[in-house]
Amino acid sequence: MGHTPELDKALSELKKVTGIVLDVYVDSPEEQEFALAQIHSLSLAYKEKYNKSHFLQSLMTEGIPAYDILKRASNLHIDAEVPRVLFLAETKNILDDTIIQVLKNLFPSQSKTYLVSMSEKSIAILRPLKVCETDEDMDHLSHTIVDTLNMEALTHVQIAYSGNMDTLSELPGAFRETSLALQVGKLFYSGQTVFPYNQLGVGRLIYRLPSGICESFLKEIFGNGAPEPFDAETTAAINKFFQNNLNIAETSRQLHMHRNTLIYRLEQIEKKTGLDIRKFEDAMTLKIAIMVMNYLQTERNS
Repeated sequence: MGHTPELDKALSELKKVTGIVLDVYVDSPEEQEFALAQIHSLSLAYKEKYNKSHFLQSLMTEGIPAYDILKRASNLHIDAEVPRVLFLAETKNILDDTIIQVLKNLFPSQSKTYLVSMSEKSIAILRPLKVCETDEDMDHLSHTIVDTLNMEALTHVQIAYSGNMDTLSELPGAFRETSLALQVGKLFYSGQTVFPYNQLGVGRLIYRLPSGICESFLKEIFGNGAPEPFDAETTAAINKFFQNNLNIAETSRQLHMHRNTLIYRLEQIEKKTGLDIRKFEDAMTLKIAIMVMNYLQTERNS
């Protein structure tokens, strides 16, 4: 029995994808259908195993033996020795074709940048480093990605980036580093959109602490009852006061609030917490305490 056009096409695709040439002999339409299904399955399995995105995703999340990285990268024509940096972006909405297309426009194929979907709302961007690029350049590029997706794809994005990698074998470590930066950033610095791997501050320390130690810290500061969460307006006033280095005049100006109103709010915070955040030590204590409370709340919710 001769081949149908569908079977010939499947055999041609198999050769293109895998380099495997098969001679298929069938005696009935049922056998031909079975052979067609098997060839499609073989092509799909090969694509999944040797697809660039699949390989890079596996390298980041599952781990690939060191001895196999160079071989598989070579088979996929990925240069393993190119210096790179990893960005990990998380969108508010599910990744769609618009978001992917905007990123492809930002990073065209000739740039040798790889876009790897990690979940329905996160995507990794593995980009080669240009000569003399610095962390400041990566920070600028991160903001460009955020602003472009915000304007062209109408989606809110938060992004973290890693340190420089010299070889592809460093990608798993860079992914862990970048994932940590994104998690810490979202938890402790939610007002920001870009989280550099090396600017996590005290958030990195708190994120690593056991819950018991955090609870003991809060008990030491507030006694047996930690204060209730502040309302949005009070929280905004506290954050702005900290941002302005405890400067009452500048904070009241930026909040469009009378100086006496701001002082009244600060006094109410002192009554509620026992901390006068007009004093540096009390301000630092409250800042850390708020971060610890947010961390514990997230842990309880999860």
